[in-house]
Amino acid sequence: MKMTTGDNAKAAVAEALNGILADSFALYLKTKNFHWHVSGPHFRDYHLMFDEHAAQIFATIDVIAERVRKNGHRTLTSIGDITRRQSIADNDAAKVGAADMLDELRSDNLMLVAKLRETKELAAEAGDNATDGLMDDWTDQAEERAWFLLAIAQKD
Repeated sequence: MKMTTGDNAKAAVAEALNGILADSFALYLKTKNFHWHVSGPHFRDYHLMFDEHAAQIFATIDVIAERVRKNGHRTLTSIGDITRRQSIADNDAAKVGAADMLDELRSDNLMLVAKLRETKELAAEAGDNATDGLMDDWTDQAEERAWFLLAIAQKD
């Protein structure tokens, strides 16, 4: 079966979405890791914020995978598949300071924003209005998370 330009464009969107899906899993788990292990004078505030952020990220995961399937492609199948596709680095350190957690999660969310914007362009080129629109919502959410993390990390 010969692939058309439209098929290639949809495949590019699916591939980009699978990358976002992998990064969303990685960011979700890292955010939960920091939620579980944060300590210090702002423990309660950070603990609750990290949990809110993780829940927001988790809420996008199924929708992302379903967009891939709705476009007629396969989505992630395993932890190994996530690992091969993720660009957000894991953090396996035994001890991470709260300020470093804030900085790392902010950077990761901004990396996700860049990928969401790239995928929005691909979706527009493919005529995939549904994915295009979702990218706006998820970009706003990731930008808000990055903003919160920056605002909290700033000194008075």
